[in-house]
Amino acid sequence: MVKKTKRIELQPWQDSKAKPYIHLEGVSKEFGGHVVVDEVSLSIYQGEFFSLLGPSGCGKTTLLRMLAGFEMPSRGKIYIDGIDVTHRPAYDRPVNMMFQSYALFPHMTVEQNISFGLKQERISKTEIKQRVSDVLKLVQMEKYGSRKPHQLSGGQRQRVALARSLVKRPKLLLLDEPLAALDKRLREQTQFELVNIQEKVGVTFIMVTHDQEEAMTMSTRLGVMDHGRLRQIGTPNEIYEYPHSEYVADFIGSINKFEGRVVEVEADHILVESEEAGCELYVSHSADAPVGAQVKVAIRPEKIMIATTKPEQKRNATKGIVRDIGYLGDVSIYHVELESGKIVLATQPNLVRLAERAVTWDDEVFLLWRAENSIVLTV
Repeated sequence: MVKKTKRIELQPWQDSKAKPYIHLEGVSKEFGGHVVVDEVSLSIYQGEFFSLLGPSGCGKTTLLRMLAGFEMPSRGKIYIDGIDVTHRPAYDRPVNMMFQSYALFPHMTVEQNISFGLKQERISKTEIKQRVSDVLKLVQMEKYGSRKPHQLSGGQRQRVALARSLVKRPKLLLLDEPLAALDKRLREQTQFELVNIQEKVGVTFIMVTHDQEEAMTMSTRLGVMDHGRLRQIGTPNEIYEYPHSEYVADFIGSINKFEGRVVEVEADHILVESEEAGCELYVSHSADAPVGAQVKVAIRPEKIMIATTKPEQKRNATKGIVRDIGYLGDVSIYHVELESGKIVLATQPNLVRLAERAVTWDDEVFLLWRAENSIVLTV
């Protein structure tokens, strides 16, 4: 009997034969001799929700504007669905853009705002009516068609702006900080709504944001930008768990870093000696670092366990004093000072009430973590 093997289905970006829907080839942009976007090459596939993530001034919005046709590249090529659109104006691209301010016409009703672009294209009244009705239903705003923007909440205006962008049935929808104007609770709720809508319509979304949690929650993949360059591209899990550089590790979430010297390198692990950590650091995967190299070993706070008794393991185990505790409701962040003076963050879920905690301020504790939960940073 022949045993059947389960075929692993590749994602488009993992398949060398897959054709990208959006392709940027060495795209650069300069303003007055200052390079804002620097030799960016990027492939995005049909139906993706791709996010460009980075701090203010990193070039992500300029890159989005070049995709929209509001800015022209100084160098490089932009392809959409296999067609070179590098020098095409915005009105001649199958692209729509949803702005951070929503840019709704205050004197028009919701229906008039949504249908405005279709009327400009001289589409028949019957088709306009049907398409507006369909998109209002999609964003759950059927009852608000006759209202004006000032009669809507921030979340409702955001939905109208999205409906107006989708009603023209673009091949690509660009979103510039689409949830920035919403409060935290509404923003979290709208994240999932936006992803569900994107999955229903099947349009490729590219979003610009500086909000790490937003990008991690909504994206199929994301690109982290720094000074006009893409530092890393990957799924949220890849970016968070396996950052390629210290910059990416620092930018995405909180992280602890221990400086040390490589003392052993094998195919399945690397061993780092660290006075700062107060123990040997055993990382269960290899890295491009020779014996003797100075490196940093990074561990996320939620991967660190706290014990009140000395653990049996010697490597990846150290001790310190609890100097501060940050209570965040569902979790608490413990600030533990090691003998070297290094402050280490350890996140623990709040499974019991504050008064019932086994660990509190000024307690001596032991910190430990698994070998697979750390990563070596060389750049």
